[in-house]
Amino acid sequence: MRVLLVGAGGVGTAVTRIAARRPFFDLMVVADHDPGRAEAAVAALGADGGRFRAEWVDAADEAAVTALLARHGCDVLLNATDPRFVMPLFRAARAAGATYVDMAMSLSRPHPERPYEECGVKLGDEQFALAADWERAGALALVGMGVEPGLSDVFARYAADELFDSVEEIGVRDGANLTVDGYDFAPSFSIWTTIEECLNPPVVYEDGRGWFTTEPFSEPEVFDFPEGIGPVECVNVEHEEVLLMPRWTDARRVTFKYGLGREFTETLRTLHKLGLDGTGPVTVPGAGGAVAVSPRDVVAACLPDPATLGDRMRGKTCAGTWVRGSKDGAPREVYLYHVVDNEWSMAEYGCQAVVWQTAVNPVVALELLATGAWTGTGVLGPEAFPARPFLDLLTAYGSPWGLREQ
Repeated sequence: MRVLLVGAGGVGTAVTRIAARRPFFDLMVVADHDPGRAEAAVAALGADGGRFRAEWVDAADEAAVTALLARHGCDVLLNATDPRFVMPLFRAARAAGATYVDMAMSLSRPHPERPYEECGVKLGDEQFALAADWERAGALALVGMGVEPGLSDVFARYAADELFDSVEEIGVRDGANLTVDGYDFAPSFSIWTTIEECLNPPVVYEDGRGWFTTEPFSEPEVFDFPEGIGPVECVNVEHEEVLLMPRWTDARRVTFKYGLGREFTETLRTLHKLGLDGTGPVTVPGAGGAVAVSPRDVVAACLPDPATLGDRMRGKTCAGTWVRGSKDGAPREVYLYHVVDNEWSMAEYGCQAVVWQTAVNPVVALELLATGAWTGTGVLGPEAFPARPFLDLLTAYGSPWGLREQ
């Protein structure tokens, strides 16, 4: 396997450090719009970096990405950029005849008249619209293969296959007790993506009704997270799992709730009130004259890079899937989860917990594709593949998962 990794930020860098310990690929080309970041990611591997190459690429330039795939003979494109670049990279992989893997799907657009009741363009709609092209070509696009979406979807498939006879509800629940020394507000993941997820209308799925939306931060609940994290208030957030799970698992209701905490929620509400969550350009004065900038990009530039926060972070992060249904005629309720301690991930990989937890899952998936344990054609989510090989290999990577009866 020869991999083109596009994006050398926090998650991309973590991908290189995890993959460097595994023998399943021959080459990983690390490409970024900032050549210094790509070079730094490769240089940090030291003696383990012999199978890695650094390159410059504009992720929005489909032709350039296609040419880069061909030049290095890469048969897989792993997208570690933010969701703005999903579609050009998705199309470039198809043009080059490469397998495509991402961790977030194509962007949504709210319904123009009823944004908090009906779906407009849903997450992943643009990708699924091209599924027939991938199927005809016998090619695979594995979408939403991070931690959430990704591992959470694998948990859903595992629960449906092995733990339940029928499933009433699947609810992804994400929470943490992470703190960052020296900062009052420092998101541990891309603020661009966080704003997109949290301020868009959340999507809920119900059997018989299909997909519908609610207002941001709706249906608050307190969920008790394992391994010492404890109770965290969680709210509905737009997320890919709700769009993926109903396609391959038979559940009567699917939700995603994120443990943001009230302070984080109020900060996002304030950004929205001020228009600082916008992505369209606004004109501001500059030293050389007027400059057009995106308010959201300004917010991101004012905040610390999440990849640099590891030494200041304390605590654990938990990603998991809560499932309610029946088994052998009796009601059952479980929470399948994966916890990463920031102290461990920093000591073992030099990566903060949230980006490491995101990065490990596409690497596991690449290894399953390389060995043939996972195969498929078309545009598929993680639920379309058997869960047990993934969970076993994740444990073999030194990062076990857990199951708690509720």
